[in-house]
Amino acid sequence: MEAAAERLRALLRSPADHERAAYAAEVTLSVGQRHACLGTATVRNRRLVLLWLRRQALRLANAHGNPAPPDNDPPPPTTTADVPPVLFHSSDAPQTLRHWATTGQLQDDAIRTLEAGFPLHFTVLDPAVGLSLTLAGWHTTPRHRHP
Repeated sequence: MEAAAERLRALLRSPADHERAAYAAEVTLSVGQRHACLGTATVRNRRLVLLWLRRQALRLANAHGNPAPPDNDPPPPTTTADVPPVLFHSSDAPQTLRHWATTGQLQDDAIRTLEAGFPLHFTVLDPAVGLSLTLAGWHTTPRHRHP
């Protein structure tokens, strides 16, 4: 009981330490010289940032080829409020996203990259239209959100 109380006191003494342990993620789309941010997230640890990036990759891959919902209709289960669907002109990009998100070795490599303190970048290309989609995650502090 005393040990639990001491841990609680330690947590209350140093809230800034817990706020500093943050990770950020971003999904960006590039076509030629134009860039757009499709979505961002700030979470408290590297596993959550990787989980968010995996979810976005799967949602983008699963939304490929599905029609956009009519106005006033709820989105189908394959689209996300976090990142809007992207129209890919080939099936290579969605397959690559799905492969990255569902392959254990690639996910292990990604978490090791974040554990080592390096930023994580994963880019898929749609060469038919010169489109690139990048998923990125990095360690940050509340005051510093971008690498």
